[in-house]
Amino acid sequence: MKRSYILPLFLLLQIIILKIVRFFPECVERFYSNGFYKYLSKFSRILFGKIPFSIGDCIYFILILLFIKCFWKNRKSWKLNWKNNLLTVLSVLSVFYFFFHILWALNYYREPLFEKMTIERDYTDADLLTFTKKLIAKTNAIQSQITKNDSLKVVFPYSQNQVFEMNQNGYQNLSREYEVFKYSHLSIKKSLFSLPLTYMGFGGYLNPFTNEAQVNYLGPMYSFPMTTNHEMAHQMGYASESECNFIGFLSSIKNDNLYFQYSGYSMALRYCLGNWQIRNEKILNQLLKTIHPGILKNYQESEDFWEQYQTPIETGFHAFYDRFLKINQQKDGMDSYSKFVNLMVNYYRLRPL
Repeated sequence: MKRSYILPLFLLLQIIILKIVRFFPECVERFYSNGFYKYLSKFSRILFGKIPFSIGDCIYFILILLFIKCFWKNRKSWKLNWKNNLLTVLSVLSVFYFFFHILWALNYYREPLFEKMTIERDYTDADLLTFTKKLIAKTNAIQSQITKNDSLKVVFPYSQNQVFEMNQNGYQNLSREYEVFKYSHLSIKKSLFSLPLTYMGFGGYLNPFTNEAQVNYLGPMYSFPMTTNHEMAHQMGYASESECNFIGFLSSIKNDNLYFQYSGYSMALRYCLGNWQIRNEKILNQLLKTIHPGILKNYQESEDFWEQYQTPIETGFHAFYDRFLKINQQKDGMDSYSKFVNLMVNYYRLRPL
């Protein structure tokens, strides 16, 4: 066998193995997520955490430049040497695919949080309505405590670097109840690609190769703690977007600081309102009347921000990422972000909010 065929065949082998691995979530949970990955991620965060800028973003930038250089160099000979060029591309993909999964992405195949925390998957409109009303009452109360005026939006008083440090308090409090959510060795960075991320419509991402949580620093600050907590959940080995939203919500509201609690409650409420927009607009309009104007002003602040960056790039990238999520065990694709409402509604069915 020619050496040029080895890595492309290895890519095929990896795909077959992953098709089998998805039937053994308990093994992935035990040996990878709570075994190998647990120590690897901690080592990565210790190694890169103290560096003030994103190493992962720098690596991506260098790789993009190398790709452009290689493409330009071979642009004229692509058709002539298509076979060798194709084998080279497949070889690079094979190496990338291997490290992507071994360093983080095998977490897509672990046990679902629904099962580990024994939370029901389905809920009725009545369940959602009860929970949404509780959420409105809680968010209204915190907004009033902060602003002393129900018509004023919440203005965040902390810097983004302070948020990174202060978010640890929420995870520390949460881990007293659930040890699996214990977070250590801070490694959160403001992404060097924040502007492209904004055009793509994303608040952040996890670099699977360096385990750095990358956060878009351009967005509204009131939602920044919740967004950061979401990426920290990814660092801990939770791949599902709905699960990371849920964990991010729990760690936000467990924080001792009111501004961080507001970030969690207001973002969760926004997702619930989004569900009502799809389910029943009449009920949505009734609920909106009970929400403090100051909270709605924060929502409008967010709408205005994202609206100015809306382009076909966002639509195209969302379609690509939707497909990516579906390939990686998240059958709801981009809708999986809002599926954490299922977790919240059923988790708080018998618990006080």
